[in-house]
Amino acid sequence: MEFREDILGAPYEAAELPLAADDEGAVSATLVRRLVPGATRAVLYVHGYTDYFFQTHLADHFTAAGFSFYALDLRKYGRSLRPHQSPNFVRDLAAYDEELDEAVRIIREVDGHSRLLVNGHSTGGLVGALWADRRAGRGLVDGLFLNSPFLALPTSPAVRTLGAPAVGALGRLAATRKLPSALSPHYVHSLHREHKGSWDFDLTLKPAAGFPMYAGWLAAIQRGQRRVRRGLAIDCPVVLMASTSSITTSKWDPALHRADAILRADDIAALAPRLGRLVTTVRIDGGMHDLVLSGPTARERVFTELDRWLGAYFPPS
Repeated sequence: MEFREDILGAPYEAAELPLAADDEGAVSATLVRRLVPGATRAVLYVHGYTDYFFQTHLADHFTAAGFSFYALDLRKYGRSLRPHQSPNFVRDLAAYDEELDEAVRIIREVDGHSRLLVNGHSTGGLVGALWADRRAGRGLVDGLFLNSPFLALPTSPAVRTLGAPAVGALGRLAATRKLPSALSPHYVHSLHREHKGSWDFDLTLKPAAGFPMYAGWLAAIQRGQRRVRRGLAIDCPVVLMASTSSITTSKWDPALHRADAILRADDIAALAPRLGRLVTTVRIDGGMHDLVLSGPTARERVFTELDRWLGAYFPPS
């Protein structure tokens, strides 16, 4: 493992984490870091679906508070995606434990940080919550910040219940079957500065129309979400943030800049108590799906509430 200058440029470094091969061949993840000299606290960011780490202003906020910042591009996403791989595809969300465990080992044992906050967005929030539940009692994670975590499909409970057996069967029998994508390009268009947004990111790594959705991946998501509904036992403080509203539209609407265009924010907030015994829920008025990419007022509220929570549960030693 060797850290070299990241695609974002200095002061970001990145290292490839070799992982166990799967039926598509060689697999790796990518760990990005921005070290703060002398820091004892660190944060590990885990991105969402059809996504990768590019939110440098998030890293700015944490490093200014004295945290070393790390971000993990999971296998088959972003920096880690290879030509022979099906983007985003896994058969089980527990597969990500391998890169999460290795990233935490590097953060704690190699780089010497004693306290760790895991920050998961959307699918990364679901993955991070499930991992933290499986690692409870081991002292690996000291806090969890979930930004619009993918705890429920954006459909009614009846549709989720009735459709789950069919998705599960298809996931077992034809895991790589491509399904119609539910992603609308309007969300990415609401973010990217070349369209109707304010942010700059690589549209080949985070394409507006998304990557194909595979039956095996969706079945894995549903199994993970069922675990959340049954109740997790995360043993560290958790702060879950979600917008106050959601929007579903087939055409451009300015309200896309003020609501969650991917998930149902109320469903996310309702599931927060199922994560553990110490969960703080924060609703962000005007928040977009990735809350830290929201407009200035909502984004400022995110960071204000995050700092309030960090002051209570994650103060400097």
